[in-house]
Amino acid sequence: MGAVDRHGHRRFSFGIEEITEEENQTMADDVRIALAELLRKAQVDQDADVLREGLKVLSRELMELEMTQLVGAERHERTGERTGHRNGYRERQWDTRVGTIDLKVPRTRERGFVPSILEPRKRAEKALTAVIQEAYVNGVSTRRVDDLVKALGIDGVSKSQVSRICQELDEEIERFRSRRIEAANPYVWLDATYLKVRDNAQVVSMAVVVAIGVKESGEREVIGWDVGLSENGAFWTQFLRGLVARGLNGVRLVISDAHEGLKGAIATVLQGASWQRCRVHFVRNALALVPKSAQQMVAATIRTVFFQPDAASARETWRKVADTFRGRYPKLAELLDAAEDDVLAYLAFPAEHWRQIWSNNPLERLNREIKRRTDVVGIFPNSKSASRLVGAILAEQNDEWLVSRKYLSAESLAKLKTMGRTEPIMSLAAG
Repeated sequence: MGAVDRHGHRRFSFGIEEITEEENQTMADDVRIALAELLRKAQVDQDADVLREGLKVLSRELMELEMTQLVGAERHERTGERTGHRNGYRERQWDTRVGTIDLKVPRTRERGFVPSILEPRKRAEKALTAVIQEAYVNGVSTRRVDDLVKALGIDGVSKSQVSRICQELDEEIERFRSRRIEAANPYVWLDATYLKVRDNAQVVSMAVVVAIGVKESGEREVIGWDVGLSENGAFWTQFLRGLVARGLNGVRLVISDAHEGLKGAIATVLQGASWQRCRVHFVRNALALVPKSAQQMVAATIRTVFFQPDAASARETWRKVADTFRGRYPKLAELLDAAEDDVLAYLAFPAEHWRQIWSNNPLERLNREIKRRTDVVGIFPNSKSASRLVGAILAEQNDEWLVSRKYLSAESLAKLKTMGRTEPIMSLAAG
């Protein structure tokens, strides 16, 4: 029946916020009208999928209701109780037991909105369960994993169950992984982290390489990932060629650390793109050349470069810093001389972007989340299970970025079109 509130309205709960009796009646009327139209079409077209279309109608009304509760107003309604504003819709496919349904998910200007029915966390949770089950069935689980298995209520799981769950996940994640990269990505971040994986009866440290980008419209997206025995030049080159083959284009700047294999792969595959050496990684490299007692002072001095308001001041300050250390720490001065163009590459781009593109911090944060979520596994039973869980985490993050605020404004990104570049990116590098 539902409880009665202090205004005398009867309230109902549908797994989201409670709604009033009047709101419930309005939604019921809308659904009834839509279903009546669907029934009319089914009577005309005997091949109509009534169940699938009916679910689409119901899900649309539930999302609209949830959005109304979030912003405090109906569409086009003026009210003093409004707490947000609608901002059109985004296309989203929803995999259900009656097939894939094309949804138009409402958007807001102020915050990200993920409807309750879409369960954004479901993929990663299923992937984690599958990894644990696979380890458990193969007899390679540790006590830590055994405890987690019991906490998840998994007992006596069969190999066929594991196979079925893994196959379902693999198909979904592979679609995300191999999807076409449609939009140009002027900025791309590359980095790697490491996970413990069993390989031929041995436990090895495997590299997980990840690429994220910012589209010309300003949204971030996960554009690729892979798992391999080492992040050497050949592995990075193969990875980047795969991204280009899937449509990666329009890259103006690549941000990464100074890993030699990665630098070579960027120069080989992403021809015409500039390279930004991560300022955070550079400072760490610089501090390794001075005594521990001087590290705080050296770090603070180098960072003064990044407080400069324009490119000329930043370069002048960089050279003054190098000269300051030349007598006392000559190796540090040599490093500063050699790295100037690479660490200050961001200066050739719009000033509004400097804080976002002068380091690998956006990807570092994502890698920390990957480590946090994979630490519960400890040792993966094989590389495929590691890729499965990482892919689920990345797909989940990509969904959240789609509904969050833009990382860079479209207006500031438009300035890139008026800036020159050496040559267009190759569709596929030779060699």
